[in-house]
Parts: sequence; structure tokens; C-alpha cells
Amino acid sequence: MGIRDFLSKQFIDVIQWTEPEEGILSYRYPMQDMEIQNGGKLTVRESQAALFVNEGRAADAFGPGLYTLNTQNLPILTNLMNWDKKFESPFKSDVYFFSTHQQINQKWGTQNPLTIRDKEFGAIRVRGNGVYSWHVSNPKQFHIKIAGTRQIVHVGDVDEQLRSTVVGLMGDAIAQSGIPFLDLISNQVELGAKILAGLQPAFDEFGLQLDTFVVREFSLPEELQKKLDERISMNMLGDMGRYTQYQVAQSIPIAAANEGGGAVGTGMGLGAGLLFGQQFAGALGGMTNPGQQPPPQGGGTPPAGVTPVAPAAPAATPAGETKFCSNCGTKIARAAKFCGECGTKQE
Repeated sequence: MGIRDFLSKQFIDVIQWTEPEEGILSYRYPMQDMEIQNGGKLTVRESQAALFVNEGRAADAFGPGLYTLNTQNLPILTNLMNWDKKFESPFKSDVYFFSTHQQINQKWGTQNPLTIRDKEFGAIRVRGNGVYSWHVSNPKQFHIKIAGTRQIVHVGDVDEQLRSTVVGLMGDAIAQSGIPFLDLISNQVELGAKILAGLQPAFDEFGLQLDTFVVREFSLPEELQKKLDERISMNMLGDMGRYTQYQVAQSIPIAAANEGGGAVGTGMGLGAGLLFGQQFAGALGGMTNPGQQPPPQGGGTPPAGVTPVAPAAPAATPAGETKFCSNCGTKIARAAKFCGECGTKQE
């Protein structure tokens, strides 16, 4: 190389980089035909890292600080270049800068339900969403696995891959946490910590550190949610006998408010409901207390030593307070609005 060619070369004395925009993960310093001057300066700012790459092989990495480039702080590059302890001439090397600050508010969500095994419900499908944050922790690994020789790498270039990794490993992480589905939301912090620990090995493969993982919501598909609501309702009802009696009691005012020709049908339905409620409650009572004997029915012989009590005779209605049904002629109370025999409304 002649003196003219040497003088026309450009040498780099200071290597530094400032991020022009948000979301840049790595940036290859523009070298072109330039060479790095022996004794040149390298400036790495906070939340940055720098990596020297020689002929495609990752060499020395630097954290925040100001460095003088020589054989003492470029040991790997010195070995690769077969330099002596000191070198005088400029050298060529690719230099990559990395942004190491946290990439926050990265959203994750399950596009399709995840099938997990729950110790209470068995195999169920759940949906979930939330946010997480991460940063580049190992520049060499990130360069080898993700960045390569690209001039610039943005967060968007790895976002889809990371979300797929999160969702793909989510089911195993939840199952290993041992937290029942009904307790997932009430244990969000604990669940997030367990999922983070389960996902970190996958992030290590990319040279990344998973800093936070937040679960905002977990839900069941609509058809499963209906089944869960039914189960919760049954548990809340508790005593079915009392619930049946309550339902019958609630229907009494409605039946009493009905008038006209439908009153007979309503009265018959109400009577049947009362009878069913009493029988159902009695059956539940027998199931609850299997040793209890049912009361004797009418017409049976009372136990020895027990004096039977005759039922009270119905009180007679005075003659002046009665009338005859306009339809069937049955004697009824004068104040009655309906005949107890045929159900005809009285004038």
C-alpha cells in the first residue's frame, strides 16, 4: 500500500452511539472501509453494551464506561488477530451496540384457549392475558441467536417470537404452579412469579432476561363458564328442601292475585306444588336422618300405650251466613266468591 493510499484511509478515534428512537435492540456501527485507530476511545453509555466481532466471530464485550482500545482490554480480539502484546497499526472489526434497558408493557394473550389440568375440575381450557418486560442481558448470545449481521434490530422483530414462547409454555407453567383455577386471579402475584421462573430458561436461549410477568385475567370459554356458574349456584343453595319451600312460598301471592276462570287451575297447581314441596322436604329429611321413622299415616293402628286423638270436627256455619251455588247448588258461605265444589264465581 502506497503512502497516498494510507493517507486516504479514514481512521476512527471515538466509537459511540446514541439511540435515535425507541425500540432499537441492536445497531451495527457503520465501519465501511474505516479502521479503528490504536488507542482509540470506546464510549458505552448506561443501558448499553458493545460487542466487537471479528470475521463473524464474537469477541470482546463491554458494559457502560469509557475504554481505551488496546491489547489489554481486547484480549479475545488480540488472540483472534494474533497480535503481540502491543500493536501499532489500526485494525478492522465490526462493532455492535445493544440497548439493555427494559422493554416494558409487552403484551401477551392466548389467541386460542389453553388446555391445562386442574386438580379440582380436571382438564379445562382457559384464556388469559397480561403484560411482561424483559431486556438484553447477554449481548453475545443475543447477537448469535437473534441479531446476526443485520444493521439494526427492533423490538418488533422479536415480539412475535417471544409472545409465542410465552403462550406455548404457559400451560406447563400454570400446571406446575399447583394453583387451582378458582384461585388463579386471587393469587396473581404468586402465579406471575411462578410463570416467570418457568419461562426464564427459554429467554436465556435468546440472551434475554425476563424481568416481570403480570397476569391480568384468566377466564373460561363461554360454555364452560355457564357450567361453572351452575355449579356455584348449586353450592350457594345448600339445603334443597328449604329452597323448594321458599319457591312455593314465593308462588302463593302470585296465585292469590289471580281471579276468574283460571283460579281453579291455579289453586290446583298451587296445591300440587305445596304437596310436592312437603313430600320432597320429607324425603330429604328422611335421607338426612336415616334412623328416623316416618309418622304413621291415617287409618293405621297407633303404637301401644298411645291414646289416639280424634281430629277436630269442622265448625258449622250458621244458616243465615250461607247460600247456594248458582251453578251446582252446593251450600257455601255467603261471603265466598267461588264455589268450593265446582269453582264457579259467585255474584
